[in-house]
Amino acid sequence: MKVLQINTVCGVGSVGRIVRQIHEALREKGHESYIAYGRKPLGCDGAIRIGEDLDVYFHVFLTRVFDLHGFGSKKATKKFLKIVEEINPDIIHLHNIHGYYLNIEVLFDFLKSFDKPVVWTLHDCWAFTGHCSHFTYAKCERWKTGCYSCPEKKSYPRSVIFDNSKSNYARKKKAFTGAKNMTLVTPSQWLAGLVKESFLRDYPVQVIPNGIDTEVFKPTPSDFKKRYGLDGKFLILGVANVWGKRKGFDYFLDLSKYLSDDEIIVLVGLSDERIKNLPNNIIGIKRTNSAKELAEIYTAADVFFNPTLEDNYPTVNLEAQACGTYVITFDSGGAKETIISKESGVAIKPCNAEDIMNLIRVLRSKGRKPANVDSSAKLVISHRFMVGSYISLYEKLRYVEA
Repeated sequence: MKVLQINTVCGVGSVGRIVRQIHEALREKGHESYIAYGRKPLGCDGAIRIGEDLDVYFHVFLTRVFDLHGFGSKKATKKFLKIVEEINPDIIHLHNIHGYYLNIEVLFDFLKSFDKPVVWTLHDCWAFTGHCSHFTYAKCERWKTGCYSCPEKKSYPRSVIFDNSKSNYARKKKAFTGAKNMTLVTPSQWLAGLVKESFLRDYPVQVIPNGIDTEVFKPTPSDFKKRYGLDGKFLILGVANVWGKRKGFDYFLDLSKYLSDDEIIVLVGLSDERIKNLPNNIIGIKRTNSAKELAEIYTAADVFFNPTLEDNYPTVNLEAQACGTYVITFDSGGAKETIISKESGVAIKPCNAEDIMNLIRVLRSKGRKPANVDSSAKLVISHRFMVGSYISLYEKLRYVEA
């Protein structure tokens, strides 16, 4: 079996790691596996790059000025599709096709005529909106009937001048519908429900939750607290790739006002600028691509707090629980689905910092107990289970096609 995966990045970020994990598992089983990407390769030897830096820059220009994200990179996409014809894969697996590197109309015209099974994993909502990748925070439901006057115009993929959401919506709907053999995958039941309300509703949808490497994310003792002078402190941890209002950064600033002298907040994934402006009782750490280092930080924490206001299936919650740290997360998007058991975490409605601190103090008063993640739960959240589910789907689709 030959499988080609397409994603913005390879080997970096949560989706990039998923792509690499599937690729490695396919090769271990003796299948042919190929990866195509748009930017930032990391640990993906032999991957195919779609276009060059200049193509990306021009696509960014079209997005920032004309709100035409997904409609640039025409020449780069056509050149890449000639390579696809040469490879002649049995399965084409799309991940994030946004990210300034692909022309979606050219791509889907090809897929409809190529007539091979397509798997498309939706890691966000961009596929069925006229602009944004998430709309929960904006409380917008225009995507259900037709986008216009986008309230998220200045959010990713940002446009600073024109709002082209109405036209984008119509063009996406035309491009993405009508494929004869396409299966959609979502990491959460929440996102699967949204898909069924969108113009993609006629496609079959399968839920395959994102997995984590449970051989790395496990209780990992270290000298983290000692290195940062936190011995004897109760540590509240937050982790994100990009911090902002939607990830709940402001909640940590508010929470810091209620900390006692023996309590501290540690935030991972901050920029240098953000770190400089933190209050004294918040320690900021830059983003790390070392999973082992992250496991050490999770393990050192007394509680993991994820005040996300807009999320699909936050694997940071899984990582923290797998490391034995209790998780408090906001019940937003598919976040609730990442709580493994009542012994390992809880999903709560968004509330104010004082109420959150009261909950944390209740937990602290009971004494720290390792989050309970049994062996069967570890199997389900493992990336091996996720990868196995994808390979089973490939084989099923290939058998039907044959």
